Amino acid sequence: MNTREAVIVGAVRTPVGRRGGALSAWHPVDLMGETLAALVERTGVAPADIDDVIVGAVLQHEAQSGNLGRHAVLAAGLPESVPAVTIDRQCGSGLQAVSFAAQAVASGAQDVVVAAGVESMSQIPMPPAMVPGAPLGPQYSPRELARYDGGLMAQGASSELLNSRYGFTREALDAFGVRSHERAAAATAAGKFTAQTVPLHVDPADPSSPVLDRDEGIRESQDPAKIAALKTVFAENGTTTAANSSQLADGAGALLIVDRAYAESHGMTPRARFLATSVAAADPIIQFTAILDASEKALTRAGLTVDDIDLFEVNEAFAGVPMLFAQHFGIDDDKLNVNGGSVAVGHPLGSTGARMLTDLLHELERRGARRGLLTICEATGTANTTIIELV
Repeated sequence: MNTREAVIVGAVRTPVGRRGGALSAWHPVDLMGETLAALVERTGVAPADIDDVIVGAVLQHEAQSGNLGRHAVLAAGLPESVPAVTIDRQCGSGLQAVSFAAQAVASGAQDVVVAAGVESMSQIPMPPAMVPGAPLGPQYSPRELARYDGGLMAQGASSELLNSRYGFTREALDAFGVRSHERAAAATAAGKFTAQTVPLHVDPADPSSPVLDRDEGIRESQDPAKIAALKTVFAENGTTTAANSSQLADGAGALLIVDRAYAESHGMTPRARFLATSVAAADPIIQFTAILDASEKALTRAGLTVDDIDLFEVNEAFAGVPMLFAQHFGIDDDKLNVNGGSVAVGHPLGSTGARMLTDLLHELERRGARRGLLTICEATGTANTTIIELV
C-alpha cells in the first residue's frame, strides 16, 4: 500500500516587475537562480537532497533557451549534482511544474523536487502570434490551420470571442480590472505578500541599487474616465483593453515539494497536500473554456464540489476568464481572486502558476481556511487545475 504523500513545505516568489521596469536588467536565469537560492535558504533543505528542479518557461529562445532550469541551478550556486528540466505548457507552465513534481514525489520516483517558473518579458521578444494584428507564427502547421479553416487566432483576439459569447460587457470587464487593482493594492498595503516575497536589487550587479520588494504594476488609484476612454486592442469597437487584460511582466516563483515522511524526518513542517491535479483541453479557437473542464475533472477526482473549496484563484489572462469561471460555477465574489490577480500584478507567463500557488497557500494559512483551487487557461485551448488542502 502506497503511504506516500506529496506536500508543500516552502513557497517563494519574486516581486513582479513591469515589462521594461525594475527587473528588466535581470537575466532570466539569474532571476530564477535567485529565487531557487531563497527557497533553499528559507526551507533549510539540504541542496544535495534535491532530486530534480522542474522549471516552467514559455518563451524558450534567446536568454531562455537551452534548458533554462539547469542554468538556473548553476547560477543559484546549488551543487552540480542537482539536475533540472524546463517545460512549456504555455501560461500554465509554472503550475504544470508543480503537478509533475507532486506526481514524482507521490509515485515514489523522487523524494525532494523543486517546482518553479520564470519569465522575462523584458528581455525575451514576444512571438509574432502574440502581437495584435500580426499573423500566426510558424508553429502553426498547414494541416492544423486547414483543420480549423483559418479560424485559429491569437489569444487576444479569442478574448473578444469569449466576451461576445458569454455576454461580458466592456463596463463589466473594466470593473473587474479595477477590482483586481483594488484588491492587490489592499493586500500589498496589509503586508500580505511580504513573507513570500524575495526582494531584489534593481541592478543585479549593484548591491547598493534600489530594492524592489513589491509588485510593480499595481495601481493604488484609478481613473474610471481614463479607463473607459482606452482603445480596444484586438477588435475595433470590441471589449478587451489594456485595463482588463494581464500585464506583460518579469518574475519567478518556486515551491519545494517533498514526501511527507521526508519532511517530518528532516524537521520540516508540511504546509499543504495535493488533493487533485488535472489538465484538460477544449476549443483552440476560443481558447479559454478548458478551465471549466480541468476544474470539474479535479473536483471529481478529489471527491469534492465547489462548495468544499474556500478560495479560488483563476488566472486573469483577460478579465473574462475568471468571470466565465464565476458564472459557470456560481462562485461568490469574496472567494475569487481575493488579493487581485494578473490584471494588477502582471503575468510573467511561465512563472504565474508558481506565483499564484504561492499566494494561495499563504492566504489559506492567513485565514485559517482549508482548501484552495487554482486554474489557468493556456494558448490553443488547454488548461490545468490544482486543488490543495492545508495540513
